[in-house]
Amino acid sequence: MLIGKIVGTVVSTRKEEELRGSKLLLVRGMDLDGNVNGPVVVAVDAMGAGVGEVVLYASGSSARQTAVTKDRPVDATIMAIVDQLEVGGELKYDKQNG
Repeated sequence: MLIGKIVGTVVSTRKEEELRGSKLLLVRGMDLDGNVNGPVVVAVDAMGAGVGEVVLYASGSSARQTAVTKDRPVDATIMAIVDQLEVGGELKYDKQNG
């Protein structure tokens, strides 16, 4: 899994039938200090996440292992919404405090 922040949404009125009803979000990778500086990917949202939230996402074949994405043509899936991120005993991110 990878960690990232949701930086936007993707709207597509025409898409593959297996993707109909899927919410697509732009996720940008972040480092352990909370800096958003990684690549941007389009991910299917399996958790009900929103713009500004920190999430865990999977890419590649692992992205197709959720009930929402099983056997669907996806390469990235949001699999968790992060509440807190602690590194080396230091709280780096807390959803309650942004």
